[in-house]
Amino acid sequence: MNILRWLLNSQLKLSQKQNKNSGFTLIELLVAMIIAFLVITPLLGFMIGVLNTDRQEQAKANSEQEIKAALDYISRDLQQAIYIYDATGIACLSGTVDTTTSTCPNASTTGNQLLASITGTNRVPVLVFWKRELMSQKITITGTEKDDAFVYSLVAYYLVKDTSTSTTWSNAARIARWQIKDGVEGSGSTCTGYSECPDKGFKPFDLSEKGKTLKQKMNQWTKGADAYEQKPLVLVDFIDQTTIAQLAPAPSGICSSSDFQRIPVSTETTIPTGFYACVNSVSADNRSTAEVFIRGNAQIRLINDETKARYAQNKSSYFPSANIKVQGRSLLFTK
Repeated sequence: MNILRWLLNSQLKLSQKQNKNSGFTLIELLVAMIIAFLVITPLLGFMIGVLNTDRQEQAKANSEQEIKAALDYISRDLQQAIYIYDATGIACLSGTVDTTTSTCPNASTTGNQLLASITGTNRVPVLVFWKRELMSQKITITGTEKDDAFVYSLVAYYLVKDTSTSTTWSNAARIARWQIKDGVEGSGSTCTGYSECPDKGFKPFDLSEKGKTLKQKMNQWTKGADAYEQKPLVLVDFIDQTTIAQLAPAPSGICSSSDFQRIPVSTETTIPTGFYACVNSVSADNRSTAEVFIRGNAQIRLINDETKARYAQNKSSYFPSANIKVQGRSLLFTK
C-alpha cells in the first residue's frame, strides 16, 4: 500500500513538472534583440560593402578587357592598311571642305557622301583607311581547283553617341566598324564580270592621274553610283562619352608632332574623347601610321546615367585607357 502511494505521488509530481510553463522574460528578449542588432548590423554593412566593391572591380576589369580586345582587333585591321586618311582626307571624303581647292581635287560633295549615307550627327569618323584583304578560294583555275584572291576594302571606324536613351546600348559612347570591298573578277550569275560581286557603293581608287601627290589622289575618291547597303557593326560599348568641354582629359601622344593629325580635329571640344587617333597618311616611304587611343567608362556599367557617369579626376580608376601605334604593312607607290 505504501509502495502504491509512493508511485502515485511520484507520477503526480512528474506530471506537474512537465505541465509547468517555462520561457524568457520580456526584458531578456529585449536584451537579446539589442545584442543581435549590434552584432548583425555591422556584419550586414560589411557584406554589402564587399559585394559593392566586387561589383565595381568586376566592372573595371570588364572595361579593361574589352578595350584591350578592341585595340587588338583594330591593330590587326590597320596592319593590312595601304593608306590611312588623316583629318583632311576624311573631310574630303565627307564633302565638308572646299572641293575646288588642291586639298581635295575633283572630289564631289554630291557624288561622294561617304559619311552622309552611314552616319548621323551622333557618329564621328575616327579611322578611315584602305586595306588589302585576302579572299580565300575565290578564283577558279580549272574545274574544282581554286586559288586565293586579294581585293581592296574601305574600312571606317566611328565613335557613336546617341542623344536619346537607347534600349540596346549604354548611355556612354561606343565604337562601330563599317566596311565595303571590291569583288573578284570572273564569271558570275548575279553581277557582270565578277565571280564575287563588289559591295554596293564600292568604287576603286584611281592613282593614274599625273601631277598629283598620293594624298591628293586618295583624297579625291568618290563612292560608286549605288547606295550603300552595309551597316556599321558595333565593335565595343561602354566608351567614355565625356568631352573636353565637360572636363575630360585632353588628347595627348604623338598628335603634337607636325607629321600627325588628330582625328577628330584638335579644335573640336564637344566630341567625346574616349576614342581618337593620330594619323600620318604618307611617311617618307609612302606608308601610313596611326596611333589609336581608347578610354572606357566602367562607371556607367554601375550607373546607366550619362550625366552622373562622366569623367572626373577622383574617379579616374573607372576610366581605363589604352593606346597602340600601328604602321600599315602594305604601301602604295605613285609618281
